[in-house]
Amino acid sequence: MTTLVFGHKAPDTDSTGAPLIWAWYLSHKGEAAEARLLGQPNTEATFVAQRWGFDLPAVIEDVADDQPCVIVDTNNPAELPANINNADVRAIIDHHKLVGGLETKGPIDITIRPLACTVTVMHGLMGDDAAAMPDAIKGLMLSCILSDTLEFRSPTTTDTDRALAESLAADLGINIADYAAEMFTAKSDVSAFSDAELIRMDSKAYEVGGTNFRVSVLETTAPQIVMDRKDSLMASMPAVAAEDGVDQVLLFVVDILKEEATLLVPNDLVKTVAEKSFGASVSGDTVVLPGIMSRKKQIIPNLAV
Repeated sequence: MTTLVFGHKAPDTDSTGAPLIWAWYLSHKGEAAEARLLGQPNTEATFVAQRWGFDLPAVIEDVADDQPCVIVDTNNPAELPANINNADVRAIIDHHKLVGGLETKGPIDITIRPLACTVTVMHGLMGDDAAAMPDAIKGLMLSCILSDTLEFRSPTTTDTDRALAESLAADLGINIADYAAEMFTAKSDVSAFSDAELIRMDSKAYEVGGTNFRVSVLETTAPQIVMDRKDSLMASMPAVAAEDGVDQVLLFVVDILKEEATLLVPNDLVKTVAEKSFGASVSGDTVVLPGIMSRKKQIIPNLAV
């Protein structure tokens, strides 16, 4: 039976590229495997797949009982298919904190390492087989690292991530700065998305102090495009929160080049979050947070109400 490899809902570049990379690896080792997505990928992920000659994996809504699968770039049941505990999960490869709640049919391989990108973890697991990667797989791997590290600007970046990216770029004859600029331009083109789609595009559910948040991050080199839609985005937040079963949306617009985030502040709850979490002084419906780039390392660990 074919093993399905997939990441989290609202797939970004890492959660789109990593399933393709690991499906290639399993196939290289003689196991039937295919990549899947749990939602429509963002514009950067779509650009990257096309750039390296891949069709986007099929989107699935759920998994069947006993379906063999490998989970990548998450270990959080809230970000996975509803029936995941009845599937046959064979492995988890991740770089996020351990959440808990998954139940498996038997013992499995779990690798969670404190690296900036899932594919850096994968490269280490491949060992000597990494030398067999075709250029298209190397290109996906490089793209995922540049995306997750924001071209090494993110505080999650490790020496291991950087060294691997530089090695891959050298093998491919790619200038990292030029290629990253292409990726970020693609990521910044959000004109085709509705407000609700933008809010959910790169978001994770998180509970703090009894309050449930959808923590959304929009990384861009053209933040004004998003900020021009500020009023409509804030007006859309209550409906998105209600539909998703959370109390409040927190939307951070990350300016990749300035290395700062702007938090939209639609009400007193978010104002309190900004002040308690980041020591910010809020006087209007936005607040700039210098140096804030990473949801995983800087936003979620500091959230307070």
